[in-house]
Amino acid sequence: MDIFSLITLCGGLAFFLFGMSTMSSSLEKLAGGRLEQLLKKMTDNRLKSLLLGAGITIAIQSSSAMTVMLVGLVNSGIMELGQTVGVIMGSNVGTTLTAWILSLSGIESDTVWLRLLKPEVFSPVVALAGIIMSMSSKKSRVRGAGSIMVGFAVLMTGMEMMKDAMSPLADMPEFASILTAFTNPFLGVVVGAVFTGVIQSSAASVGILQALSLTGGITYGMALPIIMGQNIGTCVTALLSSIGVNRNARRVSVIHISFNLIGTAVCLAAFYGSDLFFRYAFMDAAIGPAGVAMVHSIFNIATTALLLPFTRQLERLAYLVVREDEGEKQEKFAFVDERLLATPSVAIAECANKTVEMARLAESTILRSLSLLGTYDEKIAAEVVKNEDRLDLYEDQLGTLLVRLSGTALSDEDSRSISKQLHTIGDFERIGDHAVNLLKTAQEINEKKIQFSGSAAAELQVLLGALKEILSITTQAYAQGDLRLAARVEPLEQVIDGLVADVKSNHIARLQKGHCTIEMGFVLSDLLTNCERVSDHCSNIAVAQIETAQNVYQAHEYLNAVKNAGDAGFQSIFENYSAKFAVVKEQTE
Repeated sequence: MDIFSLITLCGGLAFFLFGMSTMSSSLEKLAGGRLEQLLKKMTDNRLKSLLLGAGITIAIQSSSAMTVMLVGLVNSGIMELGQTVGVIMGSNVGTTLTAWILSLSGIESDTVWLRLLKPEVFSPVVALAGIIMSMSSKKSRVRGAGSIMVGFAVLMTGMEMMKDAMSPLADMPEFASILTAFTNPFLGVVVGAVFTGVIQSSAASVGILQALSLTGGITYGMALPIIMGQNIGTCVTALLSSIGVNRNARRVSVIHISFNLIGTAVCLAAFYGSDLFFRYAFMDAAIGPAGVAMVHSIFNIATTALLLPFTRQLERLAYLVVREDEGEKQEKFAFVDERLLATPSVAIAECANKTVEMARLAESTILRSLSLLGTYDEKIAAEVVKNEDRLDLYEDQLGTLLVRLSGTALSDEDSRSISKQLHTIGDFERIGDHAVNLLKTAQEINEKKIQFSGSAAAELQVLLGALKEILSITTQAYAQGDLRLAARVEPLEQVIDGLVADVKSNHIARLQKGHCTIEMGFVLSDLLTNCERVSDHCSNIAVAQIETAQNVYQAHEYLNAVKNAGDAGFQSIFENYSAKFAVVKEQTE
């Protein structure tokens, strides 16, 4: 083996890792927010968790990414520790698919159909098709599928380069003497763990072992402990991801590590213990890529079957290793854990959930401040101020995360989700500001013992009823993604504008008659202004929701179209709300 073979080996490894990374990130992007939705469906059902863990790992082709995602979800308070145990076990099973795909490089046959399965034959075709799809299609999903195909072709090309670079090793006596050291199973486990820990990918280290097996110098006895060690080494990524998280999130890494350590220890003891009695003949036989894939699968499935009934015990073990203390109950969850940024589709879905929380908090805050207009309560007033501070925090945190996510490779669906959130979080925050303004108005009414006349109080009840309705339908439309409900917001906003004008006009008429005071007028003006502004923000939110769904961002043109173009649906909703929320105009002298 000369320097050129070594250069080819390094190049092959680089191609392999780059192809793996490209394929994995493209699969994540294509999956979109569905990954997060699937994980949210986790229950205490062990089998369901196991299958979903395996399925998601197959989808994103990375058990390490799966574990980092789980750490982030637990650290954000989205998942509980017990829900992750079955998923971790399933991810270990799901990652074995990669080894079976890579085993295609070991096919040796003169049959045309079998030769077509060899990577050097189909990889160029897959790469060409992927490039054409990526460059010619306008659809995000087609381009994403093209990127997956290119990543796969690069990965298989890297595998072939490593195979060619390692082929001279078969004739080197020095290489054979080095391999004899791996007959010691403990050394094999250590080497497999360390190498996998360094490159932080069990799929890649298994692929390298498969390429090495093509030299014919690797036996089943050597490969078996190395494969077990590779499963331990993949825990390094989870261990690194647990730095700086809360205790519960650290326990996710403990479960992952203990699962692989216990599985390796039991399988190693059981296999080599039984070998003392039965003397397995295949131990000295040369292993090929398919054999490596088979051993990898059998080990992971056996470990999962062995430990699946003991998920509760693994959870207890995690609590023993990372002990509770008195301050644990006060530990804060991350808003949206930054580790989720490694999987943008999941992070975007969680930001969307936080934006819905923000919408509901904004509605609740306004309703609390409106309740103070009738009966002032210092406790509720303090909650309004506290909620407004929370809304400020939501806007700041979400804005920062969404801007960071917008710079990553995203699907069209994820891009629209980010756009909708960036267009609306400011409006939700401003609704909180108006809640504080209404609180101050209620405080002034309480301190100055101001009482509105019977007609003014009745008119305000009508206006506040309309305001509560527009807040309700805006929040529901946003939370449920209901565009038909969102279309009802703008007509009601127009009705509220008319109501504000009518209440102001009636106040002037009462002022002229001496039925009202100027001081009361100042309070009423502040109240009306804030109500009108809240309804304007509701309109902005609904319009942003409709526009992002239609992928058109021309708010003024949209509003002019529905208001002035004789839109029958808009007019019908407007008339219904006008009849529902109406005040009688007072006559001026």
